[in-house]
Amino acid sequence: MASSMYSATSIKPENKLLHCNSASRFIDFRCRYTKSKLFFFTRISDCRRFSKRGCVVKNVSGESSAPVLKDLVVEQGSGDSGDLSTFTPDAASIASNIKHHAQFTPSFSPEGFEAPKAYFATAQSVRDSLIINWNATYDFYEKMNVKQAYYLSMEFLQGRALLNAIGNLELTGAYGEALTKLGHNLENVAQQESDAALGNGGLGRLASCFLDSLATLNYPAWGYGLRYKYGLFKQLITKDGQEEVAENWLEMGNPWEIVRNDVSYPIKFYGKLVTGSDGKRHWIGGEDIKAVAYDVPIPGYKTRTTINLRLWSTKVSSEDFDLNAFNAGEHTKACEDQENAAKICFVLYPGDESLEGKTLRLKQQYTLCSASLQDIITRFEKRSGSCVNWEEFPSKVAVQMNDTHPTLCIPELIRILVDLKGLSWKEAWEITKRTVAYTNHTVLPEALEKWSFELMEKLLPRHVEIIEMIDEELIQNIVSEYGTSDPDMLKKKLNAMRILENFDLPASLDDIFVKPKEISAVDLNEEPKESTVVGSGGTEGSSVMDLDKENKVPDATALIDDEDELEERDSQEEKESDPEPVLIPQKMVRMANLCVVGGHAVNGVAEIHSEIVKEDVFNDFYKLWPEKFQNKTNGVTPRRWIRFCNPNLSDIITKWIGTEDWVLNTEKLAKLREFAHNEDLHTEWRASKRSNKVKVAKFLKEKTGYIVSPDAMFDIQVKRIHEYKRQLLNILGIVYRYKKMKEMTASEREEKFVPRVCIFGGKAFATYVQAKRIVKFITDVGATINHDPEIGDLLKVIFVPDYNVSVAELLIPSSELSQHISTAGMEASGTSNMKFAMNGCILIGTLDGANVEIREEVGEDNFFLFGAQAHEIMGLREERAEGKFVPDVRFEEVKEYVKSGIFGSNSYDELLGSLEGNEGFGRADYFLVGKDFPSYIECQEKVDKAYQDQKKWTSMSILNTAGSYKFSSDRTIHEYAREIWNIKPLELP
Repeated sequence: MASSMYSATSIKPENKLLHCNSASRFIDFRCRYTKSKLFFFTRISDCRRFSKRGCVVKNVSGESSAPVLKDLVVEQGSGDSGDLSTFTPDAASIASNIKHHAQFTPSFSPEGFEAPKAYFATAQSVRDSLIINWNATYDFYEKMNVKQAYYLSMEFLQGRALLNAIGNLELTGAYGEALTKLGHNLENVAQQESDAALGNGGLGRLASCFLDSLATLNYPAWGYGLRYKYGLFKQLITKDGQEEVAENWLEMGNPWEIVRNDVSYPIKFYGKLVTGSDGKRHWIGGEDIKAVAYDVPIPGYKTRTTINLRLWSTKVSSEDFDLNAFNAGEHTKACEDQENAAKICFVLYPGDESLEGKTLRLKQQYTLCSASLQDIITRFEKRSGSCVNWEEFPSKVAVQMNDTHPTLCIPELIRILVDLKGLSWKEAWEITKRTVAYTNHTVLPEALEKWSFELMEKLLPRHVEIIEMIDEELIQNIVSEYGTSDPDMLKKKLNAMRILENFDLPASLDDIFVKPKEISAVDLNEEPKESTVVGSGGTEGSSVMDLDKENKVPDATALIDDEDELEERDSQEEKESDPEPVLIPQKMVRMANLCVVGGHAVNGVAEIHSEIVKEDVFNDFYKLWPEKFQNKTNGVTPRRWIRFCNPNLSDIITKWIGTEDWVLNTEKLAKLREFAHNEDLHTEWRASKRSNKVKVAKFLKEKTGYIVSPDAMFDIQVKRIHEYKRQLLNILGIVYRYKKMKEMTASEREEKFVPRVCIFGGKAFATYVQAKRIVKFITDVGATINHDPEIGDLLKVIFVPDYNVSVAELLIPSSELSQHISTAGMEASGTSNMKFAMNGCILIGTLDGANVEIREEVGEDNFFLFGAQAHEIMGLREERAEGKFVPDVRFEEVKEYVKSGIFGSNSYDELLGSLEGNEGFGRADYFLVGKDFPSYIECQEKVDKAYQDQKKWTSMSILNTAGSYKFSSDRTIHEYAREIWNIKPLELP
C-alpha cells in the first residue's frame, strides 16, 4: 500500500512509527472499499495538550486490518484542522478509537460487540495513550541519564487496570460517555477484566501501590517480576472447604502487556565451573533458557510520567526442539526442554514439599534476578555510551529487594561484574553493596528463607562459590570487630551471623577454637582419659569421663564360666557400645543474612516491626552495622483505595475539605477532623456507607447465595489465611456470640446484640493443612448460623471465595468494623488496615504492625484494642510450657460447644488440638488464641455498645479517615527515594 493513499497525515504504510506533537491522540480510522483497494482516511479529532514538544511513538500492535464495524454509530465533531495541542479527548473521539481497536486489533470474531470485546477494545484504546507517555518517559530518562530505582518482587498484586488507568489519565467521564454511545456501561465493561494473577497478599499489593506512587510522584523507577501463567490458584469453596484450581487470567489474553521479543536474556542452570587460561572462572554446560520481557505501562495520576513493570516469561530457542525425536515418536522427549523452561513461570510459589518443587522455586528466583540485572546493566552501558565507568554504577542504579526472594541479586551482580565485565572481586563487591538494599517483611523464622546448600551448589555452582567468599569475608569482619579474647562469645556471633549454616569454621580459626582430641578407643590398662563427643558439623561437644580412675574394670572373661553366657554377654556389650547415630544438620544458605551483609540498607515496614528487626531478628547485625537499619512504614495509594474504589466518599471528602488535592496530598485529609461532629456530614457519610453496603449485599448473594441485610454492621476480616493472623480467634468469637444468642429469648438477643454480617476472605496456601482447616471451619459455622431461623439477620457468617484486589475494592468501602487481630509482634505491618481506615472503617486489633501507628493517628478512642503486647509474648509462651496457663472458662466453653457437633459431623479435633496442651509441635496454642480470647470478646461487647450510638460511631468513622493521611504510599516512596535510593523526581517537560 503506497504512502500516497494516506490523507491528512504522513503515516507510513508499515504503520511502524506515528509522529505527533502531543502525548495522547485519538485517530478515527474510516475505510471504504473501492475497486478492491482499502483506502484510509484519518482525522485527528481530539488531542490532549501535554507538551509543546514532539515525540516519536512506536506502534507495538502490528495486527492486520479488517472492515470497520457497521452497526456502531459515533457522533463526529468538526474542526479537523488547527493546532492539535489545543484539543482534549472527548467522548466522540474516544468512541472512534474504541471502534478502531474493535476492528483493527481484534481479539474476538467480528460478529457483535459484546461486553468482553468492548473491554478489550477499550483497554487497547487506553493503552495507546499509555504507550505514548511510556515512550516519552523512557526517552526522557535515557536523555537525562538519571539514577533509576528498580523494584524487584516475586509478587505484584495489581488488580484490574482499566478504571485505574483512565482515572489516572483523568478520562473516566469521557470513557463512560463514549461507551454509552457504543451501547455499553463503563462499570459493566470494567468487570470483564480479570485480576492479574501476579501476586497473593500484602507483599504484592504493596509493590503495586509503590509503582503507582513512583509514577505519580515522577520518580525514575521500574518494577521487575515474573509473568505467571496460572498465578497462585483460583480458590473454590465447596462442602470440603477450600479447593484449588489453576488461574485462567491469561486465557483470553492480556490487552495491557506488550511483548518485547527483542528483549531477552540467557539464563543458565546446572553445568560446571572451569578456570580459563585467563584465570577467570567460566560457567559452562548445563541447562540454558531465555527470559523474554513483557512490559506493562504504569501511569501516574495527573502526570505524563508512565513507568514500566517488566515481567519475565521463560522459553528455549527453537533450536532446542528435538525434531528427530519428535518424528521418531518420542514426543515427550522432544518437548522436554520447552516444558522445563515454560514451567518456571507457570505458578506463583509452587509447592516445595518435594525436591522438584524446591528446585523450581529456586529457578524462579534466579530467573527474576538474572534477567533483571542483565537488563539493568544493558541499560546502564547504553546510557554510558562508549566509555563505561563501573564506579558510577551505584550512582545510576538502585536495586530494592522486596523480601528475600530476590536475594540472588547479590551473587548474580558480582558474577556478571567479575566473570563477564572483568572487574576484580573487591571492585564488584563494593559496587554491589552500594547498589542493593533489602526490605524485610517478616519476623517469622520459617519465612526467613534458607536454601539447601547441596541444591544450590548443583543448580547455581558459580553463585555458591561467590556466597562462600562473602561468608569468608563476613567471618573476618566479625573476628576483627569482636576480637578473640572471648572464644565462646565469638562462636555465638559466628553461628548466628554466618550466611552458611551448619558449616565448619575456617581452618584459620583453629587456634582460637581449640578442639580437644577425640579418642576413638580406650586402653583399659591405661589411666582413663577425657574423650570428646564431637557434634555434627565439627562443633564441639561436652567432655565426659569414660572410666572412673579409682575403679578399673577387670577382665570380663575371668568372671564368666559358661561359654554361651560369655557370647551372650559379648553380644550385649557390642550393642551397648555402639554409638548413637548422630543427626547431621543439613547445610543451608541463609538468604536473609546474605541480604543484610550484601546490602547497604535494611528496612522494616512498621515502627514496631523495625524495632523487632533490630532488637531480635537481626540484633547481631544491628550491633555491627547500626547505620544500615531503617524503618519505612508501609503505605497504600489513595488513588485506588479511596478515589477510584469509593467515589461517593471521595466526593464527600472533596466537598467538605474544599479541594481534591487530598488525592495527592493526603495530609489534607486531617481537615476532616474539624467536621467530625457535624450532623450534615454525618448524614452524607452514612448514606455513602449504606450505598456501598447495598452493592456488597448484591455481590454476596451472587457469589455465595446468602442474603444479608445492608442495615447490619459489616464486620470484615480479609487477608491471607494463616494461624498468626488468627482468623481462628475471630470465628471462635462468633461461635461464642452465637451460643449466647441461642441461650436468650428473641427480645433479649435483639436488645443485647447488634446485627452483624461477619465476612471472611483469603486464601490458605495449598499445602498449609491447618490454614485449610480454618477455612473449612468458618464455612461450616456459616452454614449452620445462616440457616438458623431463630437468629435470622441478627448474625450472618460469609466466606467470600477467591478473594482478590477487585473484591477488596468492593468490600473495603462497605466495611464498618475490620479485624486486624494477629498475635502481637508477628505481623510486620499490614496494609489492609490502612485501606480500611482510609475508608472510614473502625479497626479492632492488637498492638501489632501498623496498627500501633494507626491507633496513634486516629486516636485511642477510635480504635478497639485488646490482647497481649509484643514484649509479653515470649513470657506467656514460657508460662504455657511450664503448665501455668489457666484458660478462661469462656474459652473452654466455646471449645466444648464446637466439639458437641453443632456445626456438623466434621471432626475438628486437629484444629482444636492446636489450642491444647503445654508443648509440642502443633499444640500449646503458640499463637495465644486462648490467652487473648477473653480480652477479645470483652472488646467485642464494647464494639456493640459503640455501634448502637450511631452518632458516636459516625464520628469515629470520620476520624479514622482523617487520621489515615499518614498511610499514603506517596509518603513511603518519598522516604525510600530520599533515604535509601538517593533518586529525585524528574517530571517530563
